[in-house]
Amino acid sequence: MFIATAIVSSLAALALIASGRGKLVRDPQQMKVMTKVGFPEEKLWLLAAAEIVGAVGVVAGLAWWPIGIAAAIGVVLYFVGAVGSHVRVKDKNVTAALAMLLLAVLVLVLRSLTI
Repeated sequence: MFIATAIVSSLAALALIASGRGKLVRDPQQMKVMTKVGFPEEKLWLLAAAEIVGAVGVVAGLAWWPIGIAAAIGVVLYFVGAVGSHVRVKDKNVTAALAMLLLAVLVLVLRSLTI
């Protein structure tokens, strides 16, 4: 079970880093989404930092489970907020945020099972 946890956690970390990087470099696709949900451009670094710290926590949590659980909870809450932001503005393009939410829940469940 730990191998599955490590694989899923690594994939989640890679996705989080890619998403955070996209926000830092102002990727046009991400900027379009951020504008649609009404997130201020000058605060994007906060979202990027949260994603990158979440990625580091999920990976570090493979060595020490409390960090992994805390990071996974944080990432789940982050993406609950992301999905909520899309729903709030009636944006039907919620697939990416929902997929990341489900991946974060999977990381949390797997890490909880491998304590």
